[in-house]
This record gives sequence, C-alpha cells and structure tokens, in this order.
Amino acid sequence: MTTSARSAAAPRGEALAEALQEARAAYTRANPESQRQFDAACAHMPGGNTRTVLFHSPFPLRIARGQDCRLWDADGHEYVNFLGDFTAGLFGHTNPAIASAVSAALANGISLSGHNELEARFAARICERFPTIDRVRFTNSGTEANLLALAAATATTGRSKILVFDGAYHGSVIAFTGGSKPTNVPHEWVIGTYNDIDGTKALLDAHRQSLAAVLVEPMLGSGGCVPAEPEFLRLLREHTRESGALLILDEVMTSRLAVGGRQGMLGIEADLTTLGKYLGGGLSFGAFGGRSEIMAAYDPRTPEFLSHAGTFNNNVVTMSAGLAALDEFPPNAADQLTVRGDQLRTELNQLCAQSGAPMVFTGLGSLMTVHFTERTVRCGADVVAGDQELKELFFFDMLSAGIYLARRGMIALSLPIGPSECRELVEAVASFIEHRRRFWA
Repeated sequence: MTTSARSAAAPRGEALAEALQEARAAYTRANPESQRQFDAACAHMPGGNTRTVLFHSPFPLRIARGQDCRLWDADGHEYVNFLGDFTAGLFGHTNPAIASAVSAALANGISLSGHNELEARFAARICERFPTIDRVRFTNSGTEANLLALAAATATTGRSKILVFDGAYHGSVIAFTGGSKPTNVPHEWVIGTYNDIDGTKALLDAHRQSLAAVLVEPMLGSGGCVPAEPEFLRLLREHTRESGALLILDEVMTSRLAVGGRQGMLGIEADLTTLGKYLGGGLSFGAFGGRSEIMAAYDPRTPEFLSHAGTFNNNVVTMSAGLAALDEFPPNAADQLTVRGDQLRTELNQLCAQSGAPMVFTGLGSLMTVHFTERTVRCGADVVAGDQELKELFFFDMLSAGIYLARRGMIALSLPIGPSECRELVEAVASFIEHRRRFWA
C-alpha cells in the first residue's frame, strides 16, 4: 500500500469506527428494556445467552411476540422478520394449520411412552419428498442428525476419516469456520477448501483408503450462503462412489429449495441426507436417512445394530406439526418461494452494482447473506475476508429501519413475506447505501 493510500485509509477507518460507535449508542438508547432483561439474564446464564448465534454486542434484542412475518421487541419496536429463525421459521410465527396440529396432538396426551400413530406417517411423507431417502430416522436437531449419519458412515465402512470443508456448519459440535472448533466431536477430520476442485481432488486421493465419508452442505448456510458449484459436488459424488466412502449431503437448510432438496435440483444422489429446521413446523426437529442397506444398521431387529435412542425423537407435537408443515409447503410452494428469493437477491445485487457499493448478496432461492467485499465469494475464506465493520453497521441500520436479520447478514424468507415486505427491504438497503456511501466512495 502506498503512503497516500495508507493516509486515505486511516481517516476512513476512523470515520467508520465513529459511525459504528454512534450506531451502537443509538441502539442502546432505543432499547432500554431489552438491555434490562439482558442484564438480568446474565445472573443465571453465561453472557445472558444459551444460543450463541443470537448474541451480539452491546446486547441482543429481547423479542416479545411475533405474528405472521413480523416481530415486536420488549421496547415495542416492530420489525419485518427477514431472519426466519435461520431457516427454521419458514411458516412465520402464527401459521393456523401448524398451531391446530400442535393442539390436536396435545389433546391426545403428551409423552405417550411408546410408538405413536404419527411417526410412521411422517416418515412416509419424508421419504416421498426426498427420493434418495429409502428409510429415515428422527432426531431433535440437525446437529444430532449429522452425528448419527457420521456414526452410520464409520460403522458401515469400517473407516475413520471424515472430509469436511472450511466455513461449514453441521451443528453446534461439528463446525469449521476458521478450522475445527474445540467443542467439536473428536472425529478424524480432514478439512478442505469449499469449491476448490483441484485441492479437494488431491485430498480425496490422499485419503482414499481411510475416508469413511464426505460431509458437505450443497450451500454453506451459516457460513455465508455460498453455493457449491455443481462440478464440485459431482466430483465428491463420483470419487466417493469409486472409493467406497459415503457422500452425506447436509440439506438441513437447502431442503426447502425444491422437492428432493438441492441434490434433486442437480440430479446428484447422496448416500445419506440430513434434514432439520422448517420440516418440524418450527419445532425442534432433525432427521437422517438414505439408502436402505445403510440405514439397516439402525434396525433393532438385526444383530449388532447401532443403537439410536432419544426420548423426544418421535414426540407427538413435532410429528403432528411436521405433517402439517409438509401440507403447508407442497412442491409448488417450494418452487414459488425459490423464485421469489432469486428475484429479490437479483434486485439487491443490481442495486449494489449500480450504486458502486462493495456489497454482494450470495445464496440460493430464499436463502441469502450480504458480504461487504469486491471479491467473488466461493469459500469460507472469502466470507471472512469481507469488511466486518461495514456489515455490523449494516445490521444496526437495518434494525433502525425495521428490518430484522442476522448480525452476520443472513436472510431467510418465510412464506408470509410478500412483495410489500421485499420492497421494504430493498428500500432499506438503498437508504443504507445512500447514507453510508462515504465509506467506499
């Protein structure tokens, strides 16, 4: 960097830091009740928190209630919810069909201590919806689903190594943003670079005899809504088929894109697929399934079967809500939501390009994330390289405009979001660009 460039960057950095300080101060002044409740929560929870992703400085909002696609916080501010509970809130906050299904399940008794009439029906619907799933088992989260899928892979192949990718998130104990985390389960991880064809091919060849599975998201979800390039996924499919490793596609988020999920759109058949989020109708839910011969490892009628317990795996509330969710989200609704999201993301990116703002919205269909960068975003390192201070300023400006999204810039559309709400988002982004353009002009 030249001397003149450094001198220009310093005032810009100082001005951005000052703007961020002002935004945080304005946020604090506007949300005294949220701050009071946060301070009280800190007495009994570390950092007043039991779900890390929701935390941000100086303190997170306390949400009081929701209706359709709108939220109200403890201080009475109203927001359009563009976060969609990180894809779990597909149906909005007050879907009557799901509420009715929950009430009906509760009316027949809670914790029935045995198999119930709903679980087999729900399993049949899941297998029908996802053609690569011959048999399925239910869990309480996507984290559990991925853990059990990995157990099936290591047990059935007799191998130990798992290939994953930097920037991936497969659950609270299987996360790889910036490498493996101290909280991760102790598998023998091999960490590759997302969308890196040559580097991944080298890793696959080097570990050909010891690789039990490749675990991959068809789009880095929590890691920045970075789509996998089709040739990258096809490489993984072809190599695992040849080497005897299993291909596990984590479609916890991308399953909403179409019948069969992202793999159905691309014509790629996974050996095992993991699911979660919206498929439980907004309740705690996860599932994993795949080819019959692999899933047979969990059949308790067979010798040396793999045990998979879980008090709430088949709980009547989630089973009932899940059936209602599938009724509320038929194939045509999935296709329409994907088109709506693609159109919104295209409009936002056109706005950024026309204004010269160093911003890009990546994603697929109804899932997207904003990045403050001029580089092409293809992997986890590209996400991390973006300007995080501008992203934080964007977050606070969106809240002040009545737009609720993730601190990291993630957006997940819900079904109640329509053209007027999308217009509110586009206008808020346009206002941000106009108001903050001095930081890149």
